[in-house]
Amino acid sequence: MVVHSASEQVLAGLDPEQRSAVTAPAGPVCILAGAGTGKTRAITSRIAHRVLSGEISPRHVLAVTFTARAAAEMRHRLALIGASGVQARTFHSAALRQVRYFAPRLLAGRAMPELLDSKVRLVTLAAARVGLRTDRAAARDLAGEIEWAKSSLVEPTDYVVAAARALRDTPHEPAKVADVFIAYEQLKRSNGVIDFEDMLRAAVWGIEEHRDVGEQVRSQYRHFVVDEYQDVNPLQQRLLDAWLGGRDDLTVVGDASQTIYSFTGATSAYLVDFPRRHRGATVVRLVRDYRSTPQVVGLANAVIAQARGTEARLRLELSGQRPPGPEPDLRIFTDEPAEANAVAARCRSLVDTGTPAKEIAVLFRVNAQSEAYEKALTEVGVPYVVQGAERFFERTEVRQAMVALRAATRSIPGETPLPAAVVEALTAVGWAPDAPPAGGAARERWEALSALVQLSEEYAATPEVVPIGEAASVERPVTLSDFTEELARRAAQQHVPTVDGVTLASLHSAKGLEWDAVFLVGLAEGTLPTTYAKTVEQVEEERRLLYVGITRARQWLWLSYAAARSPGGRARRPSRFLPQLDRSGGAERATGTGPARRPERRRTQIVSCRICGATLLAGPDRKLGRCPTCPSDIDDELHERLREWRQRVAGAQKVPAYVVFTDATLVALAERRPGRPEELIAIAGIGPRKLGLYGEAVLALVDGAGVDDVCPEKTFEIQS
Repeated sequence: MVVHSASEQVLAGLDPEQRSAVTAPAGPVCILAGAGTGKTRAITSRIAHRVLSGEISPRHVLAVTFTARAAAEMRHRLALIGASGVQARTFHSAALRQVRYFAPRLLAGRAMPELLDSKVRLVTLAAARVGLRTDRAAARDLAGEIEWAKSSLVEPTDYVVAAARALRDTPHEPAKVADVFIAYEQLKRSNGVIDFEDMLRAAVWGIEEHRDVGEQVRSQYRHFVVDEYQDVNPLQQRLLDAWLGGRDDLTVVGDASQTIYSFTGATSAYLVDFPRRHRGATVVRLVRDYRSTPQVVGLANAVIAQARGTEARLRLELSGQRPPGPEPDLRIFTDEPAEANAVAARCRSLVDTGTPAKEIAVLFRVNAQSEAYEKALTEVGVPYVVQGAERFFERTEVRQAMVALRAATRSIPGETPLPAAVVEALTAVGWAPDAPPAGGAARERWEALSALVQLSEEYAATPEVVPIGEAASVERPVTLSDFTEELARRAAQQHVPTVDGVTLASLHSAKGLEWDAVFLVGLAEGTLPTTYAKTVEQVEEERRLLYVGITRARQWLWLSYAAARSPGGRARRPSRFLPQLDRSGGAERATGTGPARRPERRRTQIVSCRICGATLLAGPDRKLGRCPTCPSDIDDELHERLREWRQRVAGAQKVPAYVVFTDATLVALAERRPGRPEELIAIAGIGPRKLGLYGEAVLALVDGAGVDDVCPEKTFEIQS
């Protein structure tokens, strides 16, 4: 009786969909959980409910996550609700534990080989063995390509064909990558070491090829839960199948719209195909978003609604459960420095008004974008931390570039224009201005050095003013020596240690995190989506990256892009994923980029449905302030009086009725019932002129006046 009561208490406070997930019968269960819908609570409650009801034993449960942090959180939550003893581990941790335990049996008494922490050193040696010289960035890209192949169950001899089928953007000629792959495997064997993929394969081999090992593992683990199932790769799925051994007590949780790691071998195919692979599976959809305001949720829905492809089949339309909040802002700037300065100023304002700095995040597509925000936040005195990457001036390539620039001050003529001098110095260390390389790490290195060139262009645009007398001065062009001193100053400023600060992170590293205020920056074509997204599938993954970024915000959301990367640079278009809004009203026009003028900043308010919170994109919907499918709350009697008034006014002015107000504007007036001039002018289609002509009459009608009271014909006679 006590046990039953404890299991029932687990259900307290769950919404209907979460309760369905928790109480689903034993067997295959697929929980499609949107961002912020309480998936961790659902799966921990499912485990606890089954344990506390006596249905299963905690020691027979294996819950698999993708990060040690998520595994620790799951163990903590289970312990709090009385289900301690459950094993919650990452795939790698669970496999390592099993391989170590069974190594004497599998390896004829020998201990498990040493596990490589990183492939880079051996990959560098393997590349040299096949005649390929690589720096650390190129070696990281080759290591990543080998990890993709091994995670996708691709052997070295099959790599060239598999890479072509997968449309891989390989860091070198595929045949050369295959040669490095073969040499790497040979070096591993000769050194008596294994990598993480070998460890997973060893766990699979031990279970599949050794009957006693398989029986012991399957006797220990009988019930499985897999979190973030959209991120499983073929090798991990093979291990999961080995653990199951044909059984079906499996609960998976995932969101196809958050599939953003395909480049590593992760695939949402197993989540999408789960009902087909497991006949009779229970499928539960969690769509109540408890994280974000309805305004943020509405924008997320609008962005992902345009998705196409396999993942879109499992698209979830979220429903915001929090009270309404501020509308997301779309900001447009002349250049990236202006964008960074505006973001920093807003962060300063948020911190000054009580938002903890650690509850603010600035998210971007690539880590090389962080430098501008590190500098801008430093200048306004806001602390920051860089998530998942080194600070800009701590990056190896940036430190090496600064050494090269200092050395170049002795060899490059002083009269050389600064940007040209920087390009010449960086070219000498292997950077090519018009040739970004393939491979993620190599591109990151290229982008970081490209950022130094852009920085030199901005610095050169502000020449030093040198006095030549009491009342005269002359401008002196900045030199390479000046620039190296400026870089050293910035590096020193940004090395100040911080603890709690604004998070600077790439969109990939922000996955699984959330903040009160989120700034999504650099949302321009060529950055998001990146120019390297060439296939439909790659472009769709870029769209999902933006969706992930939007759903990190609880309360405040800012989206921005710069019309050019640097002052006076080539114009760019906004990301194709942004809502196509009417940007005409209320925009501040540029007045120039000189030091005495304000940088251009255009602000477009994203309008949400006042009923369901969805983002409104179409003009008529924005005018009404609601979705066309949401129920109308029109005041029919007011609408009829407005129609009669409009007819009289149009007749007096001898113009068509729509010239006064369109039908949609009349409906908006009758639905929204504005009570003040500012509420009236907020309705699209009513500008200052019409407010002056008709505002007093319309407000009187809304207040209950009759048409005869507000419509003497002489008021509307056309003045000669």
